[in-house]
Amino acid sequence: MFDNLTQRLDQALRNLRGIGRLTEDNIKDTLRNVRLALLEADVALPVVKALLEQVRVRAVGTEVLKSLTPGQVFIKIVNDELTQLMGASNDELLLTVTPPAVILMAGLQGAGKTTTAGKLAYFLKTRQRKQVMVVSCDVYRPAAIAQLKTVAEQAGASFFPSETNQLPAAIAEAALKAARIQHADVLIVDTAGRLHIDSDMMQEIQQLHEQLQPVETLFVVDSMTGQDAANTAAAFAKALPLTGVILTKADGDARGGAALSVRYLTGKPIKFMGTGEKLEALEPFYPERVSARILGMGDVVGLVEAAQQHVDQAQAQKLAQKVKKGGFDLEDFREQFRQLQNMGGISSLLDKLPGMGQLPAGAASAIDDRQVKRMEAIINAMTPKERRKPDILNGSRKRRIAAGSGTQVQDVNRLLKQFDQIQRMMKQMRKGGGIQRLMQQFKGRMPPGIG
Repeated sequence: MFDNLTQRLDQALRNLRGIGRLTEDNIKDTLRNVRLALLEADVALPVVKALLEQVRVRAVGTEVLKSLTPGQVFIKIVNDELTQLMGASNDELLLTVTPPAVILMAGLQGAGKTTTAGKLAYFLKTRQRKQVMVVSCDVYRPAAIAQLKTVAEQAGASFFPSETNQLPAAIAEAALKAARIQHADVLIVDTAGRLHIDSDMMQEIQQLHEQLQPVETLFVVDSMTGQDAANTAAAFAKALPLTGVILTKADGDARGGAALSVRYLTGKPIKFMGTGEKLEALEPFYPERVSARILGMGDVVGLVEAAQQHVDQAQAQKLAQKVKKGGFDLEDFREQFRQLQNMGGISSLLDKLPGMGQLPAGAASAIDDRQVKRMEAIINAMTPKERRKPDILNGSRKRRIAAGSGTQVQDVNRLLKQFDQIQRMMKQMRKGGGIQRLMQQFKGRMPPGIG
């Protein structure tokens, strides 16, 4: 996520090494490079100008502390200003009202609005223990109603049925009544999307808004459309009293223009960010964490939260004991792949690790979830005995495993080599000092004041 912007900003900030004081002259080139990086990331020009002026005013004349380099001081300033630009802190949903709290979903066609409604229902059920009902007022696209029913079932939310021959206002009224009868805490109302903003669409959703009086009116927008996403959100904000924005497909957004432009251009907070196709791939938007990720500092807090939510703690304790005794085998290795998938996949985790922006070009992308699935398939093709004792794997066994997993013998050998390296690393960590050495590798890549 935001890979291109992270790499460009990292290159721009390298020029400040060895400088004892930040001045107008020595930050001029850096500011120019930061400006180019932001414009290439499709950040809106007014946003770029405002951000760089704030950075320039704060940076000029700043003394470099003995414990920090000029680059770190400048990064701290850029980090603070990016955070302010995106809203300073997370804006939570306002649900402290008499139930049901109505959430109205708005957006253009193709932005992922219906899927996001299901993700939001899942988030509210699993993270906030709410009873959620969803309803579709999109009477123009029959598939939208069927799609919402499917994602509602997957999310464990109640689905209020609707038909294409009904009026959206009638559907909304009936759904609100049903939500009250069933004591739902939240009613999520999905509305019709269009390929562009038009008066009929706005009139319909304005009527629904007046009828339902929602506590949250959320605009769902595809982050991969860059500053167009921010401009569209701004246009909607003029016609509808939006309370927030949800950015979808952020996992595929290498630029970051929408994330950096939406708050400034609309005045509305980004409340959530879609980070994948799975139901659980919806994260509350924390500006300070996103800023840190853009600047290559990672998101350690997000990483810990993902582990707490998705890692089987009993299984983790069991594994820790096995590692302590030196009994880590391929079945344990496979279990770690599954835990990775539960936490959003390896690409999501790498995005949260500090220093990933400093990897050589293409290094991070070379490690992807397809490789993880391939390795899991190889282990699945082994017998239980082979997983516990990989030393018995000879040429004929490897050929059988490769054929059974749809891979090559070279892939099997590569997996075994990686497994062997992990075993050696664990052995070193058992001897002591291993954790300290790993932490030392991250030193200097954390945000100032951490580590």
